Amino acid sequence: MKYSNIGGQAVMEGVMMRNAEKWAVAVRTADQQITVKTGVYNGVIPWKGIGKVPILRGVCSFIDSLYLGMKTLMFSADLFAEESEKELEERLSDEKKKAEKKAQKLKAAGKEHEAQELLEKTRKKAQAERQKLQERGDSGNGKSADSDNSVLLTFTLIFSLAVSIALFMLLPYFLSRALRTVTDSESLISVCEAILRMAIFFGYLLLISRMKDIQRTFMYHGAEHKCINCIEHGLELSVENVRRSSRQHKRCGTSFLLIVMIVSVIFFFFIRTGNPVMRIVIRVLLIPVIAGVSFEFIRLAGKTDNKCVNLLSKPGLLLQKLTTREPDDDQIRVGIASVEAVFNWKKYLNENFGAAYELTPEDEPRPADDLYTIK
Repeated sequence: MKYSNIGGQAVMEGVMMRNAEKWAVAVRTADQQITVKTGVYNGVIPWKGIGKVPILRGVCSFIDSLYLGMKTLMFSADLFAEESEKELEERLSDEKKKAEKKAQKLKAAGKEHEAQELLEKTRKKAQAERQKLQERGDSGNGKSADSDNSVLLTFTLIFSLAVSIALFMLLPYFLSRALRTVTDSESLISVCEAILRMAIFFGYLLLISRMKDIQRTFMYHGAEHKCINCIEHGLELSVENVRRSSRQHKRCGTSFLLIVMIVSVIFFFFIRTGNPVMRIVIRVLLIPVIAGVSFEFIRLAGKTDNKCVNLLSKPGLLLQKLTTREPDDDQIRVGIASVEAVFNWKKYLNENFGAAYELTPEDEPRPADDLYTIK
């Protein structure tokens, strides 16, 4: 296996891939076409040297992943919710037929003027909706197409982080404090807090994995992993090869979250204080450090085949059986489209596996702020 530097995540009916500062999100739209959007994200701290500072680079990478993941998730949700041209025409045709039938009844009742008003209102509504669809398509290639509200995105990100901290870090602490009525042993209370934290984490994953929409997202998650595994094992990026590749990957976000849980258990067990307020403050302040340490392990795991590291990665890989599903061929094609938008896999295979692909300009990553459709 050779490290490729690409990573990504599943979004609604699609896959986002990132290669350094370049990113692309591919979405299967309602008309069964693949819409791909590309962009550039330099990070919360654009200074390149941050990538050489252990722990700190993990904190920045964690924030970047959350921000970009939320941004592309919102894009995919908006895109998937939009009607295709075919669906719009079918709906407008049905509305026109209903209006014509109602107009005939009005005419039969001697209400000619009301019938004409109804037909004209229906015609103007259809014209306005067609114009709106046209404007949406015409604005797709410019920066104006990026309709993300940065304030809303930042608020959503902060809110999501706050809920996660409350659910996975603070709730186990408060629940474990109830044991003070039966024991004064801080070690026992810390162990119970750790058990509660892991139980809440696994329970949350089990709960969301039963939701239908989430199961489809997990299929795209599987497609993302399979695409990366395919090229990192020296195989041509084709539907057949991707299908045969593993849906588990050591650099997965699921593994990262599990490592965060484990590292937090270790930190909170050994770092203690007698002040109840300080216990909460310490748990919050240590979150960036925990994320940074966890990132360093995931980063190491993704770059080495060391037996010890592979063994330590096993729990995360096993957990991915819950957060990934086997994708179908259409979902695999979405993953491939996302990879090819940001990564020249032919050049990568030539350089790392001795392949002999003839490189063409079409193989290069797409330019930033591009929006196109694959039929």
